[in-house]
Amino acid sequence: MVKTGVKGQIYGSVPRQWAGETIVCLATGPSLCLADVEACRGRARVIAVKNAVDLAPWADVVYGAGVDRTAWWKHEGPRVARQHQGLRFTLDPKVAEWATVLRIGGPLGLSTDPGTLNTGKNSGYQAINLAALLGAARILLLGYDMRSADGRDHFFGAHPTGNKPDYREFLPYFRTLVAPLADLGVSIVNCTPGSAIDAFPRMTLTEALA
Repeated sequence: MVKTGVKGQIYGSVPRQWAGETIVCLATGPSLCLADVEACRGRARVIAVKNAVDLAPWADVVYGAGVDRTAWWKHEGPRVARQHQGLRFTLDPKVAEWATVLRIGGPLGLSTDPGTLNTGKNSGYQAINLAALLGAARILLLGYDMRSADGRDHFFGAHPTGNKPDYREFLPYFRTLVAPLADLGVSIVNCTPGSAIDAFPRMTLTEALA
């Protein structure tokens, strides 16, 4: 669904088209690797956050907020739009030509409005909200390190803009997702080895996909 918002901005909404399914969210932390990404292929729906699409060009969804300092869609939007045939979402009305624009919700908890994402101030958090709106019964997390490893903040190395994530600010927000997800009957498992996120149960990817 697409509608015209304030000042002529175009907004859309998230279709609840994968009700009851498992959705894997791929963030861009340093632990994300091709072997794990490929293990998800054909076994669950997949949301690729920003450059995670480079490891999963077949992902069902590509998500990037677009309103943060990385200006990811500005740099990658044309390429991704050419190569990716699935759903694409953003929070930035300026990149509506490349992705469906959703409204910015509050920083905490979970939005149940299909036209709005709560933010947690990071795209990985927003991808979890997106998975819930798409109908997930179970959400698995990969690449959600929320810490540096071997001098890298992302699986691809340093961000081209020099932007460094503020992990200490982001981490507490994830705890605010626990109760709202439970209220919806959505389970969430962190399959990221060495993740700094302590809000969710942990399991290896092999165990979670068994």
